[in-house]
Amino acid sequence: MAILLALVPSLCWGSIGLFSTKFGGNSSQQTLGLTFGGLIFGILTYFMWVLPHNYVMNSKIILIGLISGILWTVGQGFQFVAIKSMGVSRAVPLSMTSQIVGNALLGASILGEWQDAQTWITGIIGIILIVIGAVWIQTEDKDKKGEDDKKKKSLSGYVPLTFSTLGFMGYFIAPKLLQRWLHVSDAIINADHGVQYMISIIFPQSIGMVIGGFLFVYLITHETKNMFNLSTWKNSITGFIWAIGNVAMFISIANPNLGQAVSSTLSSLGFIVGAFGGIFILHETKTSHQMKLITAGTLIAVLGAVVMSNLSFFAQII
Repeated sequence: MAILLALVPSLCWGSIGLFSTKFGGNSSQQTLGLTFGGLIFGILTYFMWVLPHNYVMNSKIILIGLISGILWTVGQGFQFVAIKSMGVSRAVPLSMTSQIVGNALLGASILGEWQDAQTWITGIIGIILIVIGAVWIQTEDKDKKGEDDKKKKSLSGYVPLTFSTLGFMGYFIAPKLLQRWLHVSDAIINADHGVQYMISIIFPQSIGMVIGGFLFVYLITHETKNMFNLSTWKNSITGFIWAIGNVAMFISIANPNLGQAVSSTLSSLGFIVGAFGGIFILHETKTSHQMKLITAGTLIAVLGAVVMSNLSFFAQII
């Protein structure tokens, strides 16, 4: 059951690019709409979960949530920019592959979740398998016409993709890392097996998302005209979808049997959803050769996910 819950974010987050593309709008409208949906979900979480259970909501938790939310907006906003240049089936796998490597290694090293050499070897093998799968999934056909134009267009997406990856990495690790830096009490962190602390962050995090959304529009995209149109409100639906995955991910991180490294890796498998959704829902064309690579890449990535979700078992074999 824990593994299934940890896979929920990959389904939710992998479909964000699909929904946002269908709903339309520019990068600013998509980002703002998503943050508005996340804010509504955060408010509901606070009044229907945090307050009834008397969860602690102090200044440290609020600050951690705000920082995490702003970092998330950096990640998602720049991912939307990259999608405009590269397409969903290419940008999402590249983005999530980068997140897999970065988040897993941050959780393993900085948070100290992988304690022995066998676990490190097993974890790296799992990461490599997932990365190989993701690379195959997003590989372009060299024989395709207009390759030079497409290559130039794709290259323009790598810069925002880099900022996106850094933003998402910060969002993932902020709750665990900042709890140490700000000296959040063990009583709060360990309450309800760690779930209380992670759930309490969601509401202030959603506020940070909205703040980050407006900063993204005014400082990065400068798309200040028509910020609030039909596309913006449609994209708020993606905010609900994202928020469901966010709750599942935070609960998984709190699970000591999974932790940051494994949970973040499994949550980033949404590139499979993004790849096949881009093909079958958004009708992004692929050649027969590409479809073979996508199928093979999916199988390899799933194998890597199996390794990552059973680290202790495979570590004993090595």
